[in-house]
Amino acid sequence: MRQGSWLLGGGWNNDLWGGELPMASWIDDISPYNPVWLTRMDGHMGLANSMALKIAGISKSTEDPGGGAVMRNGGGEPTGLLVDSAMKLVLSCIPEVSIKEKREALLRASNHALMRGVTTVVDFGRYFPGVSTELSWEDLSDVYRWADLSGNMKIRVCLFFPIETWARLYELINEAGRKLSQWIYLGGMKSFADGSLGSSSALLYEPYVDEVQNYGLQVADMDGLYNMTVSSDKSGLQIAVHAIGDRANDLILDMFKFVASKNGIRDRRFRIEHAQHLAPGTVARFGEQEVIASVQPDHLLYDADSAIKKLGRERAQRGSYLFKSLLSGNAQLALGSDWPVVDINPLGSIRTAMKRVPPGWEKAWISSECISLNDALIAYTISAARACFLDEDVGSLSVGKMADFVVLSVDSWDNFAVEGSASIEATYVGGLQAYSRKPKGDM
Repeated sequence: MRQGSWLLGGGWNNDLWGGELPMASWIDDISPYNPVWLTRMDGHMGLANSMALKIAGISKSTEDPGGGAVMRNGGGEPTGLLVDSAMKLVLSCIPEVSIKEKREALLRASNHALMRGVTTVVDFGRYFPGVSTELSWEDLSDVYRWADLSGNMKIRVCLFFPIETWARLYELINEAGRKLSQWIYLGGMKSFADGSLGSSSALLYEPYVDEVQNYGLQVADMDGLYNMTVSSDKSGLQIAVHAIGDRANDLILDMFKFVASKNGIRDRRFRIEHAQHLAPGTVARFGEQEVIASVQPDHLLYDADSAIKKLGRERAQRGSYLFKSLLSGNAQLALGSDWPVVDINPLGSIRTAMKRVPPGWEKAWISSECISLNDALIAYTISAARACFLDEDVGSLSVGKMADFVVLSVDSWDNFAVEGSASIEATYVGGLQAYSRKPKGDM
């Protein structure tokens, strides 16, 4: 049998067609000779066709890797779905894109960010449990440093790297400092505690309502993660950990508490990425431990129906996307997009944080957790900058900081709050216009 080139895609969301998970057989007939790999919108699950499964050597006898799962039918045969670290079984077989393609992708992504009014991003790299920790470092050398030296950087980036490589980042910061240029900042270390709700791999205290034997996945070895976090933190590096489920968030908060106690008081700004579903009592811990809640409002637009189905209405209402409660508990809230999981669109995300109305809904989901326009703006600007130690350079228009700002189509925030129809007219980076909605020459 001949084999064609890999066909790659993604962005599918089974919740949009009723929740049924796809199988390799759905796409085998239209791709018998080409291996296919299609990632779910959240990046925690992917669908391989039978050719891709064959190339990867995935069969009935394949064991689940730690922190991942090969989904199977009633007879034990792989369905084509791979969850979290199991995705590496296929990804390791897919040829890497060229350096030229990665550089072109950075330029396109930067232009898109500027169009949305974004001047600084935090890049956590092409990293998830099980894949090579070298990918983020390759992107630094092959893409970001190339763009910087060639004058092709258009937005500022703060880079985080796999926590397994903490010693390497520590050495680089000692050698070159955290600020490699006006464009590139070295942030800290990134790790994962669990998967995602949409892929039913977020780590929970209670089982999923629709899968009573499933509590999600703990994708990290906690002893190993603790030891690396202690070492990273002792070296002065910032730590960010992905945690979505209520149990995952508590595990990471426990770990952060132990590490802070062991290494002593300092301005460490621990981050939990997502903090989507929290157990009773957990909200207060963010403020008490000074852990930053790095959240993405637009995720709730896609998670509302799914959370009710997977957690049950009462659990979902009690602990999901608790923005207002976190702020009331003196937690620092940093808003972002998690692009490309959802679009990079701060104006839309700010409105979502204020209104919390999912598609097809008439009312807000958990209206008590809506936050004010002012709180949302702060969370998307100065708090987001502080969350990655960039608040001395960006995040507000202040003397001594970079002149990064946008021009909106409305003449007041009151109009935006009421109408929600503002658009980005122009984006300035370092005081220079980097994007304009109007073609050159138009007045």
